[in-house]
Amino acid sequence: MTYGVHRPARAGVDADHPPPWDEDDLSGWQLLMTDVGCLTGLTALWMHGVPLPPLPEDCPVFLALAKNDPRPMRDGVHTSRHVHPVAHEVLRGLRVAVVPEALTAAARWTGLVDMVAIVDAALRLGLVSLEDLEAVSTTRRPGSRRLRAALALVDARAESLWESLLRVLHVVCDIEVEPQWVLTDADGVLVARADLWVVGTNALHEFDGDEHEKVPRRVVDRRRDRRVDREGYVRRGYTAGDVIHRAVTVLEDADRSLGRTHDPARIREWHRLLQDSLFTPAGRTAFLSRIPVASPRRRAA
Repeated sequence: MTYGVHRPARAGVDADHPPPWDEDDLSGWQLLMTDVGCLTGLTALWMHGVPLPPLPEDCPVFLALAKNDPRPMRDGVHTSRHVHPVAHEVLRGLRVAVVPEALTAAARWTGLVDMVAIVDAALRLGLVSLEDLEAVSTTRRPGSRRLRAALALVDARAESLWESLLRVLHVVCDIEVEPQWVLTDADGVLVARADLWVVGTNALHEFDGDEHEKVPRRVVDRRRDRRVDREGYVRRGYTAGDVIHRAVTVLEDADRSLGRTHDPARIREWHRLLQDSLFTPAGRTAFLSRIPVASPRRRAA
């Protein structure tokens, strides 16, 4: 794994869809820490089961160390120093920062869109409370400012990272939406629960992941669409490509429903946020460029 740290080779890893980290590898990295050190940031969030945006192949393992701990300057690991030991718990034999600490650490390196989606997921899973996050976001620690900005946009009702992105796209384009909105018929019978309702209109905007292309799900979706149509509503489904590459079409659809003049310039803020997001190649490159690395001489030591 690294100088002086080995583990037995294993077979059976899915080469096409590898996880961002391997717990056996993390056990090896833990050997480089003192007893007060722990995994933190995105690595800790992954251990807690929080869904994460696409990570670059070279994403390091994030470690939190005490101020006077020796710092392992090696390829594949990024360390942060802390005056006080980071609060952590033991998960499957690994020391892992608690979720509020991990989110604050992750906010130091990730984009605003990423943090909103990650915090949405952590809140939805019940791993952290909004009150805990508001408390840590008021400190002067690295990452707290980005976390504070994300809290202004989070909504625990989002059921996936991509739903979070679709919601933020609407919000930054000045489109008011209501997540997980329930549509009922005249008798109060449930017709549909939509990802987003464009407030004041008859438009329901939803994210369609890959599962919506499977035949059984497609049949169910079309029946649902007909029920929605009978109630006088229009359901619009968007893919990851629409959210990332064709966001202006989402804006145009919403403008038409709202009856306002379409202004493509409104999409610029969304494009600016995407440049810093792990959901885009440019954002993943920017992410890696922000993380300090050891000099070649120190890495070779």
